Amino acid sequence: MLPVSRSINLPESELVVRFLRADGPGGQHVNRTESAVELRFDVMHSPSLPEDVRSRVLARSDRRMTDEGVLVIQARRFRDQGRNREDARERLVDILRSALVAPKKRIATKPTRASQKRRLEGKQQRAKIKQGRSRSWSQE
Repeated sequence: MLPVSRSINLPESELVVRFLRADGPGGQHVNRTESAVELRFDVMHSPSLPEDVRSRVLARSDRRMTDEGVLVIQARRFRDQGRNREDARERLVDILRSALVAPKKRIATKPTRASQKRRLEGKQQRAKIKQGRSRSWSQE
């Protein structure tokens, strides 16, 4: 079980873990070991997620989400396969925890009368400054 919150626990059967060779520096070690981890979680069809959390995760514009609703996380930060596996699991939990909290609705507000007055006075002041810079063509 992967605990996300008090009410949400993901069973290991819903997580698909695949190991692949990591790229980058590391000499022969990189070419011989499969230390990178690819973690797949089917958000669309997971029975463990409440509907509101599922919709918020799917609504994210995230390049890691496939068209079928599968979240793919690749972890290759460490040279150790176990640490990469834990890193991928932690990143999955972070994504799901961020979707637990519903975003606040924005309440539209109007500018105050005083702020509108200040804005217009500032514009008038600026116009006077610019007007003072210009030459009068009729006097020449």
